[in-house]
Amino acid sequence: MPEPETDKTTRLSNVSVRFCGDSGDGMQLTGSHFTDAVALAGNDFSTAPDFPAEIRAPRGSTFGVSGYQVQFSSNEIHTPGDLVNAMVAMNPAGFKTNLEYVEPGGIVIVNDDEFNKSNFKKCGYDEGYNPLDDEVINAQYKICRVPMSRLTRESLVEEESDISVKDVDRCRNMFALGIISWLYSREIESTIEKLQNYFGKVKNKPEIAALNEKAIRAGYYFGETAELFPSQYDVAPAKLKSGKYRRISGNEAIVLGLTTAATKANKSLVYASYPITPASDVLHGLARLKQFGIRTFQAEDEIAAVMVAIGASFTGDIGVTGTSGPGLALKGEAIGLAVMMELPLIVVNVQRAGPSTGMPTKTEQSDLLQTMFGRSGECPVIVIAASSPGNCFQMAIEAVRLSTRAMCPVIFLSEGGLGNAAEPWLIPDISNIPDIEVKHAVVTGEEFLPYMRDEKTGARPWAVPGTPGLEHRVGGLEKQDGTGDVSYDHENHALMTRYRAEKIQKLQDVIPDLEVEGSGDTLILGWGGTKGTILTAATMLRERGIEVATAHLHYINPFPKNIGDVLNQYKKVIMPEMNTGQLRMLLRSQFLVDIQGIQNLCGRSFFVEELADCIEAIVKGGAK
Repeated sequence: MPEPETDKTTRLSNVSVRFCGDSGDGMQLTGSHFTDAVALAGNDFSTAPDFPAEIRAPRGSTFGVSGYQVQFSSNEIHTPGDLVNAMVAMNPAGFKTNLEYVEPGGIVIVNDDEFNKSNFKKCGYDEGYNPLDDEVINAQYKICRVPMSRLTRESLVEEESDISVKDVDRCRNMFALGIISWLYSREIESTIEKLQNYFGKVKNKPEIAALNEKAIRAGYYFGETAELFPSQYDVAPAKLKSGKYRRISGNEAIVLGLTTAATKANKSLVYASYPITPASDVLHGLARLKQFGIRTFQAEDEIAAVMVAIGASFTGDIGVTGTSGPGLALKGEAIGLAVMMELPLIVVNVQRAGPSTGMPTKTEQSDLLQTMFGRSGECPVIVIAASSPGNCFQMAIEAVRLSTRAMCPVIFLSEGGLGNAAEPWLIPDISNIPDIEVKHAVVTGEEFLPYMRDEKTGARPWAVPGTPGLEHRVGGLEKQDGTGDVSYDHENHALMTRYRAEKIQKLQDVIPDLEVEGSGDTLILGWGGTKGTILTAATMLRERGIEVATAHLHYINPFPKNIGDVLNQYKKVIMPEMNTGQLRMLLRSQFLVDIQGIQNLCGRSFFVEELADCIEAIVKGGAK
């Protein structure tokens, strides 16, 4: 229970806040600035940006609503929260589409100036109906009607000023940020400093910086004097592991992980990509790191992008391409070429809801079977998956390490919910990250056999083209064992098919075992971005007196060596997935364990409480 610290301030252990409005209202920027203030206060946090799919939907429509949710806490947390304690709605469309995410009794701050007949019609409210006057809504939530547009103009517009009303109205989000910053006792000076630096120095528009500063201060002082809220709230700093932290998103972590891996391998990295939501930020981030030997190429299509990456790998560089589900389908034949040529290649797949264009800004885990089998012939690749925004850093390094060791493509699975979300990240000591050993073929004086395999790894030698004495044939036709000549021999094809699979299985010797946390007769097994929700749901179950163990898979092909033993230790194994049960099907078929699934196909992660309820029902023998 919250405990009053003073007559005006209530101390809370954790808070969830959601900002929503039209895609032109700056909700992502507002949420990002508030998250930075939360981070500077020392709180643990987790964010969930929610973008509209349309590039520019009609203003005021429900299709154009943009949202940003952040949970911050004095304890370690793993999710952005289920229901929020407070919401800022800049227009009726944001109010209508997001009200369901506010807890009963929660605070809803609305821009009252936008709640008019025209905007009601745009978002589908009945004529003559104002949701702010609805008795049921007012009984369930604390509705705070703030004329943000008018107050922003009054605080910013001065006589004889040449600042346009349009520029003034763009500052409404900063007014809203000021209110929330006061309500949750977060300082605003760091935000003002960033605005001054960005608009004043980078954009050379100090007048815009001044407007934003005035707006956020006006909102802050309004919260302090308006007496609209039952209390001001505060969340104490979290007791995190000591060290230097920064806020990081999954896509940012991939950028830093790939750059670190290239440095540790002492190789140049070529990233070739075609822009696609939600993976484009990886291309943008790497393009800014030329000083680390990173080269980026925006190709004309997905197929060209992966072929450029394969060409980079053929010449001895780290070849990487990035995409999402539809692009992965287009890259399938070229990935098969890399498998046949046995070259290292990293394919980053930031998954989104499909099929086809699907819901491009919503998250899902539905590309797993395509990742495993979506190519012609017997075409195995290494498959790994990240479990949190920060974990994307480690798994990007693993992708390079495993690909260069086995001379095989790696498909690195992230998700939109990981790529866009952010959390505190303990900046690692780079000197503690092991080097990645890369061996290129050398001239020995004996006949060079490009498909002669290393007994330990099963990989063929990586010969840099143009080296005298290392000439060899490449292409998509089947290779003769050893020589690499084209071969149509039946037995040779069977042998080479087996070799291409065996070298992936040999990686079980260098990947970590599956670790289990907790005890009990039931194991909750997850993969990818479900980890945070699973850990939080497991804690909730233990509070209900239900003991469960948890484990999380980062390596899917190959599986960890001990996974069979782990699965057979438990009476019940439950696997939550944001798909129809794809990994569950693979595990059941390989290990003959009756894994029970919990599926989520909503385009968002599981809510903690709903997942805990589903697990409890299975544990107690209810519906599967």
